[in-house]
Amino acid sequence: MATLAHADTSRPAFSRLRTFFKSVGAALVRSGEYSSRVRMVERYQNMSDEELAKRGIKRDDIVRHVFGDLFYC
Repeated sequence: MATLAHADTSRPAFSRLRTFFKSVGAALVRSGEYSSRVRMVERYQNMSDEELAKRGIKRDDIVRHVFGDLFYC
């Protein structure tokens, strides 16, 4: 009688592939969020001091206001 040993090697490869694509997806999401924040900074920089004051933002604090939850704890 013959005995066959079967090693399932597809699961680890699939797991690594899934991890890779999750990482790529997360990087794309972060990139998109960062890009939208940069556009927001540009939008604020193009506002007058009066418009910024109505929003409670000083010109020197625009970057801190936009990226505050990421970099300023």
